[in-house]
Amino acid sequence: MSIFARLLLLCLAFALAAPLAAQTPLQDVLQANRADIANPSRGTVGQVIAALMAADAPGTDEFLRQWQDRTVIEEPQTGLFYYATEVEGRQLALIDVDSRVETARVGSRDVNAIRPNAGVRREIGAALVRFELSAPDPARRLAALEAIGRSPDAEQIALLEASIPDEPDTDIRIRKERLLDLLNARFATETATRIAAIQGLSGDVSTEARRALNQILATEPGLAPSLPQDRNIARVLIPGQDLSREEAYDRLVAAGLAPARADRNSIRDGLLAHVADGMVGGLPTHRMSDPAARLAAYDALVAQGVLPPLVTEADIDQSLAGYVFFDAYLEPDATLTDAARAAIEQTDTRLTLFQWLAISLDALSLASIFFLAAIGLAITFGVMRVINMAHGEFIMMGAYTGYVVQTVIPDYTVSLIVALPLAFAVAFAAGVAMERLVIRHLYTRPLETLLATFGISIALQQMAKNIFGTQARPLTAPDWLAGAISLNDVVSISTIRVAIFVLALIFLVALLVMLKRTRLGLEVRAVTQNPGMAASMGINPDRINMLTFGLGSGIAGVAGVAIGLYAQVTSEMGANYIVQSFMTVVVGGVGNVWGTLAGAGLIGFLQKGIEWFNPSNTLAAQTYMVLFIILFIQFRPRGIIALKGRAAGE
Repeated sequence: MSIFARLLLLCLAFALAAPLAAQTPLQDVLQANRADIANPSRGTVGQVIAALMAADAPGTDEFLRQWQDRTVIEEPQTGLFYYATEVEGRQLALIDVDSRVETARVGSRDVNAIRPNAGVRREIGAALVRFELSAPDPARRLAALEAIGRSPDAEQIALLEASIPDEPDTDIRIRKERLLDLLNARFATETATRIAAIQGLSGDVSTEARRALNQILATEPGLAPSLPQDRNIARVLIPGQDLSREEAYDRLVAAGLAPARADRNSIRDGLLAHVADGMVGGLPTHRMSDPAARLAAYDALVAQGVLPPLVTEADIDQSLAGYVFFDAYLEPDATLTDAARAAIEQTDTRLTLFQWLAISLDALSLASIFFLAAIGLAITFGVMRVINMAHGEFIMMGAYTGYVVQTVIPDYTVSLIVALPLAFAVAFAAGVAMERLVIRHLYTRPLETLLATFGISIALQQMAKNIFGTQARPLTAPDWLAGAISLNDVVSISTIRVAIFVLALIFLVALLVMLKRTRLGLEVRAVTQNPGMAASMGINPDRINMLTFGLGSGIAGVAGVAIGLYAQVTSEMGANYIVQSFMTVVVGGVGNVWGTLAGAGLIGFLQKGIEWFNPSNTLAAQTYMVLFIILFIQFRPRGIIALKGRAAGE
């Protein structure tokens, strides 16, 4: 048994060693094609690539990449090829193509650099696709798919199709299958295969799929005495309806089927070319300022046979009547264009749905921003009936607090965690100080409160300019908030906006819990509905007013950090949100958390809806939104969710 076991192990060793021994070293393959590798051209690179693929030596894909990147050199004494990497002192480290081990260091003048031109490099890149599609690294396979998408070619179909069954990654396999449909839709030789690929792209809203379908449906203008039967006609064009008479006639002129029309410049040039002795066409030149005289002189020259006759409207009608105008598909097979048209119609339907989804996500994001900016104002306005024009400056305070924290703590994630509660504390303290020093003396004089807070707003803006300057300051989001969540090529939303939406939800839940489940919330609701009765029950309205104003200001500070992550942090940033905040509070219902949420949602969706109809003019969208709100409060002056009590205007 011992001898048998040894013989078996020996046979296995030979069996395993046989394939390795059969593999040709890469350097030997390169030496067999030395001249064509050292001096590559478009005419010879194909032969070299074919030889490399036939030998299938280990490291062939790496050599192709290095050759494409111009890092392959030839050692002139031995004729061997190496990979070259720059080291210190302008030296080159020579790496063996088989062992990948550094063998020597030489000067750049001691070796022959191989510099394939752009055409050769494109051929090498195409050959690399075969290796990259089955590379062990998923990133390389994805890069190969992107390369195919940028430069699609019929020869890539077989390579891509062969790589799909062995693809271990499900997402990459799906991308390969979609890319195969894109290639087959354009380049497959069999009609049935192309139709199946086109149907596979039906409903695909990606840019590549829509581009492939639109390329199949590409048209060119045509004209003929009668509608040709050997063309794949997309549509027949009627002059005066589908295209103007002038455009149709210009097509005839471009085809050499009708004389060109004479415009004012050509008439002028024709007259100037035949001026003699102060006369042109039998008329003196000083009369040429009269249009009728110019036409008479031109007609006289036409009668003399020196100028072409003018084209009249009757001539145009007669010329147009003799031809049929149409758009014809570049694709001659009508079955393919019918399939592509059906696919693009289904794609357009899904595209419209996804566009509405994208608008809804944008509107929801904008509504969450308005909610964060307005919820603090809703609390103070509802409880205290104070028109605080400096509310935007508390937003600005929070944003600058976040900026200062980032200058001290360079880690953006840690600085954000520190900045949120610190911004609340800073804005809370500023709000309490403002209420104690100014607001509490003006509770019975709302107009003077408006003027005082407006003055404080200006003073705070100027103070911020003196401290931080007039330039915008960066408030950088962490890397995990810097990207975007993409559903497809149509629907995507930035991660920071999702975070703001989550933050708005957190504040909504926290405020509801505070108002419904805590003693402070009970006292706030009592003072809101009936301050006199609340005072008789032992509640101190003055203390509640102070805490409420501080709470609303602190929330504005947190909103400032969130807004500053995607907007510019400047001294005037709060002024950009004060108008929307007041509109949100008024439309939703003064002093009501649910009303503020409803108002923010209405304004956010309304603004994005108007922008969808006129995307190039955001200012117009905001103007229409203000007009709509003015009309809305005429019919519902207490807002969407009216609050009983002092805030409702007893």
